Formats: sequence, structure tokens, C-alpha cells
Amino acid sequence: MTHFPKQSTVRIGPIQPLPAVLRNLGVDPAEILAEAGMDPLVFENPDNIIPFESRTRLLNLCADKTGCAHFGLLLGERCSLESFGLVGYLALHSPDVESALRSLLRYFHLHAQGSLVILKLQEDTAFLGYHIYQKANTPVTQLIDAGVAVAFNILNELCGSGMEPLEVCFAHRKPKNQEPFRKFFRAPIRFDTEVNGIYFPRRWLGEKIQVADTELRRLLQIQIDQLERAYGSDFMERVRRVVHAAILTQSSKADQIAHLFSIHSRTLHRKLESYGTNLRDVVDQCRYDLARQTLETSDAELIVIATMLGYTDKRSFNRAFKRWSGTTPTRWRKERRLAPGNNS
Repeated sequence: MTHFPKQSTVRIGPIQPLPAVLRNLGVDPAEILAEAGMDPLVFENPDNIIPFESRTRLLNLCADKTGCAHFGLLLGERCSLESFGLVGYLALHSPDVESALRSLLRYFHLHAQGSLVILKLQEDTAFLGYHIYQKANTPVTQLIDAGVAVAFNILNELCGSGMEPLEVCFAHRKPKNQEPFRKFFRAPIRFDTEVNGIYFPRRWLGEKIQVADTELRRLLQIQIDQLERAYGSDFMERVRRVVHAAILTQSSKADQIAHLFSIHSRTLHRKLESYGTNLRDVVDQCRYDLARQTLETSDAELIVIATMLGYTDKRSFNRAFKRWSGTTPTRWRKERRLAPGNNS
């Protein structure tokens, strides 16, 4: 099985309001940041970079110390496209909503590694989703809540206040208190789903963005292109990101994945061989990552997880999971719940 050991990093931008949220909850940010081993000065510049794992631990610590189980939601409520720096401004100055969201998808890795944005289109509906693919050593529920709240704010910012979500989904267990979620989203909410994100009417994708400035977008694109060249491209990190997105959007066939790289499937196979792996192993590893995360954080039925991963039935998923882990998904989930300190 292919392994992806690289540790991911993220910009501080979307969690820059964290000290203010703590103060509103009556907690001194300095004390929590000190316990988390973080310098308060890192929050002064939204472009500062921190490890993915540090952000996850910090959000969990904040929820624990404040006694606020929906801390991530409160944090996400304060974020907008501006929180994503150049990538957010590029989206904001796109000609229409679909172009804006596709810009966000295309360049999200310049803002954060270890997570991604997906856009799924159906006949009359669209889905804007947020997915974490970095393996975390601590629960990611707070991060998921923040991410879905940010997605909601982005849609409102692009579409205007007239956009009403059809449904808001969380791939984790129901919180004891769902009222803060109902109050913020003002839409039907489901937990224990296969994906995190928001369903909304597809017609909104064609909505023109009133504040869009064509010349400013051109200048922003030049800066982002320069940033991407300076950032470089870790091929296997990109593969990991693309394959996770492909699985979640039901497009994980070899030719479909190759299309996302704008290359022929044979070229993709040769490139992977040069890294000592192959597409089947990469897809298997990503499916295994997705399966473990969903089993651990939610009570979703096995058939729901199997369908998400592209299996036609629960039996096929059971066989694959046993091949990956040596045990069944039901037993794995049970053992994880019994593990000390597991409160995800």
C-alpha cells in the first residue's frame, strides 16, 4: 500500500479570529495559546503558516477549555473569502459563481494542504463540500464544523442573501446540542453523512458576481501563478489531493483522474511508476483513509460508506477493508471507540 508521510501546513487566515472568539467566551487567549505552544504573534499576519496538526489540536483545546462544543462553528462563522488571501480575492472577482468556486478548488492547495474543496453537480442541485484528507492524531470534528460554516459564508458572499441551502451535511456524529447549527445555517441539517458540505440549487452557479473586477482578477491571476511557481509542486501530494476529490465526486476511474491532471492515463501510470507506485495502490490508500475517517468520526451505515468509496455493495467494501487492515470495518470502528482518549 502507498504511504503519504508528508506533513501538511495551512495559512493562519481562516483561524485568525480565534483570539476574538475566545475573548467573547470569557477566556484569555494567551493562556490557551501558551498551553498549545503557539506564539500569539502568529495571528497578526494571515499569511503565516502553521502545521495542519497544530491547528487541529488548537481547535480541540479551545473547545475543551471553553466548554463550547461548537467552537469550530463559531470560528467558521467569522470567516469569508478574504480569509483565503489571494485565492479568496481571485474567487470574489470571478465573472460568476461557478467560476469563483472552481478557482477556489483549483488553488486551494496554496492556502492549505491536508484538506480540499469539492464541487459536485447534479441535474438541479450542486454541492460545495469540504474534506480533510490529512491523517490526524486528534479528532477533526471542530475543523469540519468550521469548514462547513466557511463554505456557507462563501456561498452567501458570492450569491447574496437570497441563496437558501437545500441541506447542510456533516460527516460526523450528532452533537448533543444542535441548536447553534440550526440557528446559523437556517436549513435542514444532517449528520453521519458521507461528506461535509452544502447542497444548494444549481441555478445559482450561473449568477453573476456584482463586485467582480476583470482587470483586478487579471492582476490577481498573475500573482497566483507566480506563487504557484514559487510554491512548487510535490507530485505525490497533488496525486493524493486529486484522488481524494475524484473518489468523493464518483470520478475515480484512471482516465477520469488523468483528465484532472490534463494528461493521458498512460502518462499518469508511467509517472506513478517512477515514484515506485501505481494508480490502483494510490486509490486503495485514499479509499482506506476515507473509510477510517468516516468510521471513526460518524455513525454512518456501512452501505453509505461503501457507496461513497465507489463500491456496489457492503460485501465488496468489507472484503476491501479486511484486505487493507486485517479486520472488518465493524470491528475496527468498535475498537476505535474503545480506545483510550478517543472522543471524536
